[in-house]
Amino acid sequence: MTVSLPLVFVLGVIAWAAIKFLGIRLWVAVVIALFGFWLSHTILAPAIESGTRSGVDVVNGTNE
Repeated sequence: MTVSLPLVFVLGVIAWAAIKFLGIRLWVAVVIALFGFWLSHTILAPAIESGTRSGVDVVNGTNE
């Protein structure tokens, strides 16, 4: 059985847990999210995407 979760959902759960249990303030989470959007429009975006894909492939066990 294969379970598929969008990465945005997983990151959202992590952000919620950080706010709820670690005491991270909401504005810090918002700033981090905005930094991610800003970073996606730089020349580093392809490297970040390939690194994320590689990490997901490792977790899924599809790195052949």
